[in-house]
Amino acid sequence: MKCEILLDQISARCDKFRADLAAAAQELHDFNRRLEQILKQLHKEITVRDESFAEQFNQYCLSLRRKLDEDEPFWTQVRAELRTCKDADWTSDLALPAKGLNSRAKTLSRACDEFTTAYDAFYRNYTGFTAAKLNVWLLTSCQNDAAKLTGKILFLARETAKKTERNRGPYVY
Repeated sequence: MKCEILLDQISARCDKFRADLAAAAQELHDFNRRLEQILKQLHKEITVRDESFAEQFNQYCLSLRRKLDEDEPFWTQVRAELRTCKDADWTSDLALPAKGLNSRAKTLSRACDEFTTAYDAFYRNYTGFTAAKLNVWLLTSCQNDAAKLTGKILFLARETAKKTERNRGPYVY
């Protein structure tokens, strides 16, 4: 029963993390578009119209950092609890939820890839921008932490699916 509850909790948090990353990627795409406009205005020596860009970007980085910091203890605790589960605890009736978790982890990985792509595009434009002080180091830290956590979740989901498949028996194909 403990394993089933863990699978449900992990699946729900995996979906939440995917939604958070997808929203963060979309918002970062918007910041990138705004940064491109600012760079064009600076290149043409036009007065920059987007005066709130730096403040909003720094707030975005801080809120993203807070979300990642809030989720980290949960994932650390769940990974520790999963290690305490014996292989025999992963009964065959958990095979479908484990496969569902594996699927959710893969969609989370795609959302993380989207976030990384948005980060790379933003960073490429940022390298030539010195007009405002931006907390890009914080964004870099968030991107690295999200990628590492996503990798750990993906590994956790694969291992869980393997354990449940092993316990289904040789007669099931």
